[in-house]
Amino acid sequence: MRILKNGISFLFCVAVAGVACAQDADSIAVMPEQWTLQQCIDYALEKNISIQKNRINVQSADIDTKTAKAAFFPSLNASVSQRVVNNPYSDSNTIIDGDRITTNNSKTSYNGSYGIDASWNLFNGGKRMNTLKQQKVAQNIAELTVEESENSIQESLVQMYIQILYANEAVAINEATVEVSKAECDRGKELLAAGSISNADYAQLEAQYSNNKYMLVTSRATLQDYKLQLKQLLEIDGDLDIDIVVPDIDDSDVLVPLPQKSDVYQTALIIRPEIESGELNVEHSDLNISIAKAGYYPSLSLSAGIGTNHTNGNDFTFSEQVKTNWNNSMGITLSIPLYTNRQTRSGVQKAKLQKQTYELDLLDKRKALYRTIESYWLDANSAQQQYAAAVEKLKSAKVSYDLVSEQFNMGMKNTVELLTEKNNYLNAQQEVLQAKYMSVMNILMLDFYSGKPMELN
Repeated sequence: MRILKNGISFLFCVAVAGVACAQDADSIAVMPEQWTLQQCIDYALEKNISIQKNRINVQSADIDTKTAKAAFFPSLNASVSQRVVNNPYSDSNTIIDGDRITTNNSKTSYNGSYGIDASWNLFNGGKRMNTLKQQKVAQNIAELTVEESENSIQESLVQMYIQILYANEAVAINEATVEVSKAECDRGKELLAAGSISNADYAQLEAQYSNNKYMLVTSRATLQDYKLQLKQLLEIDGDLDIDIVVPDIDDSDVLVPLPQKSDVYQTALIIRPEIESGELNVEHSDLNISIAKAGYYPSLSLSAGIGTNHTNGNDFTFSEQVKTNWNNSMGITLSIPLYTNRQTRSGVQKAKLQKQTYELDLLDKRKALYRTIESYWLDANSAQQQYAAAVEKLKSAKVSYDLVSEQFNMGMKNTVELLTEKNNYLNAQQEVLQAKYMSVMNILMLDFYSGKPMELN
């Protein structure tokens, strides 16, 4: 029997461990081997700490709304009181209980009271209704704050993702450049041995080769730094490696027709959460004014209660006292504010000033939104023009570099001419690369502010 129990315990532990391992495997499986832009966005929206905190604030606002609804119902309280009274200098205690008067020679007496009381605020100048409306608005604002944080993390992810694509392609260019530099250095060594170039020319080739290797190391470090920043946005452990999908971006993605700024702005005014939040803040302040004005109106409340009490040291039993002292009560209270030391008036004035502040904040948000959209549009337009010009420049630079390189290999051009054309070619590649991804990033931002999904093929 003991062996059987031990066996069952062992199997149970194995089963628990298996479930735990399966759960760990599921959690690891959530993270893909290669990340697309959309996968980065979906993961961040679920795991980002700031977004999770804002979602908790929404839950808190929902609780406040339920509390405001509960204020419309009466409150009910039960009370039990026990009291000990000591009269050390009294020879006797006279107790009056109904029609009976009894004398208690004890210097210590005990009494208790029991009751249930209810109160109901019938009218308070509309304060409860406006408070409920205000809490609902505050809950909507909290939900919009979640959307704002989600939008913010998406914009940051897109910018970082594009930076990684740019850095990744820069690494590829630098790797190819190092290979070409090595070939040039090897060819220069042959020309040096043949007496076609001097030691100074060969030293320049070696220096260029070393510089290209340094640029490759730098570009790789930049790529790793961008990946680290992306992992921080995704709330991923820094020890885990991340590999992103490199989409095929061509001229159709870079030179796509841009939407009108005014169209993007008008759409953004409708869908952007910061604008809707600003409008709700103005509505929230209107309700705050109404709540403050409620202090000018009288309030009406209803109260009711039942109770009883008992005292020791008399001729009645506990049950007789409870029955005899049983009482019911009901009352209505009308409270009329006559003078409140300017509290109500000051509250109304401050609420109106707060509304003006929210109106200015809304105006500022609208202007900031237009500036942002205009900046993205101008940057995209400029990048597209730069890209078109840089592509033509790259074609010319490549033809010139290929020609000079061929002539150098034949001993017809010197090292200075070769390196000059090579640097021109590299600069042209960097200009194309920078204009390409600057255009793509700003186009994605314009799509985002237009309510379109941010997608990379």
